[in-house]
Amino acid sequence: MSANARVVAARALSDIAVHDQSLRQVLAARLPGVEDSRDRAFVSAIVYASTRGWLRWNAALQLLLVKPLPRKLAFVQALLVSALTQLEDLNIAQHAVVAASVDACGAFGHGAQRGLVNAILRRWLRERNELLKRLDENVEARFRLPEWLLQAMRRDWSGEVDAIIAASNHEASPMLRVNIARTDRTQYLLALDAAGIRAQPHRWISSAIVLEHSLDVAQLPGWADGLCSMQDGAAQLAAALLDAPPNARVLDACAAPGGKTCHILERGPVALTALDRDPQRTERVRENLDRLRLTCELRAADALQPDAWWDGRMYDRILLDAPCSASGILRRQPDVRLHRRASDIPELVAQQKRLLRTLWPLLKPGGSLLYATCSLLREENAQQIDGFLQERTDAEPIPIKLPTGREDGAGWQILPGEDGIDGMFFARLRKQASDLVRGRRHIEHVPGTLN
Repeated sequence: MSANARVVAARALSDIAVHDQSLRQVLAARLPGVEDSRDRAFVSAIVYASTRGWLRWNAALQLLLVKPLPRKLAFVQALLVSALTQLEDLNIAQHAVVAASVDACGAFGHGAQRGLVNAILRRWLRERNELLKRLDENVEARFRLPEWLLQAMRRDWSGEVDAIIAASNHEASPMLRVNIARTDRTQYLLALDAAGIRAQPHRWISSAIVLEHSLDVAQLPGWADGLCSMQDGAAQLAAALLDAPPNARVLDACAAPGGKTCHILERGPVALTALDRDPQRTERVRENLDRLRLTCELRAADALQPDAWWDGRMYDRILLDAPCSASGILRRQPDVRLHRRASDIPELVAQQKRLLRTLWPLLKPGGSLLYATCSLLREENAQQIDGFLQERTDAEPIPIKLPTGREDGAGWQILPGEDGIDGMFFARLRKQASDLVRGRRHIEHVPGTLN
């Protein structure tokens, strides 16, 4: 691959790891400038793998340097981390990585650092075995996760922590959601096969298709016509668990980027209001709706301020896909491990609590709210919902039973990688009507999970 591809990859990695920008946004901005499709795929592979391995290979770089590189050489730092990733995680030939990295350094205007890049990489190759031993003495470098998150995983999931770490550091297979309003999974699988795209149906999520390899979405049959969307299987469960009946009034309170919004609409006619407080993220929802030929009331508004957007009519269903740590989706969004801090969690927990308290009065008696996060942390999940149930005398849990995961408190927790899907938590809460008896539990089938 060209030196230019490695320049683009290093610039993107610098934006993500050093300047705290979103991986998806960075790639969306930088990949269009790479003309060759093979180079675009190569850049994407390097950036994802290097972000996933940053805590390990940046620690290795510090072992190789006499002193840390100054911030003005962030590109060189990222170039070296991406080179170590190529050598160790992507298994690219040593001579190709060293030569191309040196060339990329010069191509980006850091010619004075070419010798440093060459020396650092060659020293790694000479001393690799000893350096790997030293690297594993560093907990964050060994597990490629921040120490605070490792501690939280061990606290909440001591028996499953090894599997969680392994899944979080493993590249996730791409997944599609078939638009059942326009086609069905069997027909779409035939279309994929005709296009030479290898895929298979998910074992029990009937809208989900697992692709063998990542690809440009433009290559997917009917993408522009809205026949499918990219969405992990765990996220696809939300619409089924919400179980909105025909013509129900539905609120999607934190809708962007719109995957769950669109899936709810694909499943049948409902009067849906979708909110997001960020106008730019709301525009992403609009783009998804337009591509899928779906409509709803879409507003750039803060769910915590219903006086600004609510018409006073209660909802039959509310989806609260709450802001969270995203600790369950590290395999799909590896930059979360670099950007999320332990200090973020108390505010996220407080925000989740405010959203639950604010939205509950908007729900009709007999209606239900689906609380969802892509988190593994119990303080955001089971503890959050159990606390809400203790303070609300008119709320009762509707038990969930899925083929994957486990009951946790009043909800259901899926851990990352189980049945090939992301880590997510769901809890279904019904608002008691006046004639319901407090404490009565309604055990019922969850419609739509398998169909």
